[in-house]
Amino acid sequence: MLMTLIVIAVTSASLVLGAMWGLFGRLPRRVEGFLIAMAGGALIVSVMSELVTPAGETLHPFWLTVMVGLGAGLFVWLDTAVERKVGEDSGAGLLLAITVDGIPENLALGVALIGAGPMEVMALAGSIFLSNLPEAAGGARDMREDGMSRKRSLTLWIGTAGLLSLAALIGNVALVNVGDSWLAMIRAFAGGAVAASLATEVFPKAYREEHHGTGIAVALGLIIAHLLGLMGGGGG
Repeated sequence: MLMTLIVIAVTSASLVLGAMWGLFGRLPRRVEGFLIAMAGGALIVSVMSELVTPAGETLHPFWLTVMVGLGAGLFVWLDTAVERKVGEDSGAGLLLAITVDGIPENLALGVALIGAGPMEVMALAGSIFLSNLPEAAGGARDMREDGMSRKRSLTLWIGTAGLLSLAALIGNVALVNVGDSWLAMIRAFAGGAVAASLATEVFPKAYREEHHGTGIAVALGLIIAHLLGLMGGGGG
């Protein structure tokens, strides 16, 4: 359990590190776009290897398709609601959007850690870490440029990191005793939500910031996730 808490804490802490980078350092938008695309490529591999494929070993293809579709559909609905109600250009809207994006990823991390050691989920944890850094850095930079104080911005990002850590912990603790079929459905659902976030949020943003290098960055992310999977003892 201690190692599970450490993995969750380190993964969520990347939001705080990224925010500090954006508030006190310099992050060119093209670099931000490249890093986001690279993290997205890594997430493609880790979602398949650590969520969808394990779920498919238990679920009938029909139910696998249903749960992946439900996860994607719910994410798209929530993401659209956030954009319409708040607007992602505002500080609150940006944080809310990142929270909506991050909950499926962190819930998936918590679920993936059930019955597995930290090394076995290294690809997913590493992909989320890579994704959090540029997203938080870019968001914090935009808040600073909009006139928000560094102290307030950093406090908000720390709160967001805490909330996403809680999502991962809930995914790990609350679901530890559910049956294999239910766990497989939850994995498939989370995988669908993360896949939808890649299509609607991650890759479009990366392309806006660095469209020339996006394809290369995604391909590099695939290799990074594969190598992380090999380090964890899996096939990537």
